[in-house]
Amino acid sequence: MAWTSRGLRGKGLEDLINLTNEKYRDNGLALIQKIPTPITPINIDKENRHITLAYFDQKSTVDYIGTVQGIPVCFDAKECRVDTFPLHNIHEHQINFMLDFEKQGGIAFIIINYTNKDELYYLPLKDIVKFWERAKSGGRKSFTYAEIDKSYKINNKNGIMIHYLEMIQKDLENR
Repeated sequence: MAWTSRGLRGKGLEDLINLTNEKYRDNGLALIQKIPTPITPINIDKENRHITLAYFDQKSTVDYIGTVQGIPVCFDAKECRVDTFPLHNIHEHQINFMLDFEKQGGIAFIIINYTNKDELYYLPLKDIVKFWERAKSGGRKSFTYAEIDKSYKINNKNGIMIHYLEMIQKDLENR
């Protein structure tokens, strides 16, 4: 993918997704927004106007939600530095939210960045649920890089850094 060579060194996954979502919006392809995690500030540095201590109001659902050409989508963004992704990084309430979201006709997925490989993948909800159910029934509590469907690799294209719309189309075709 090589986005580090394009002057975006230091940009996190969410920053790159936000840039992608701006491009999608500018081109009339999608309207996706980052969902802020609701917090209650406890201490505020009045001089610098920064929150220095806060607690979470409630469990967050997913990182992003919106619509792509009339299709509701929601997804979470995850990073992994090794070839094994621990499932405890995906919370049960998130899985339940995504399952309910798909029951309402939407598409739910995870974008995972394997930073050690400089590769991004789209994980359809059905694959996430398969790994989750395996863990709940006593199997391994993670999934490996080798287990994910490599045909869902996300590439940059036409100036869009994380062009995940093609993978949504693929997901729809495989249902």
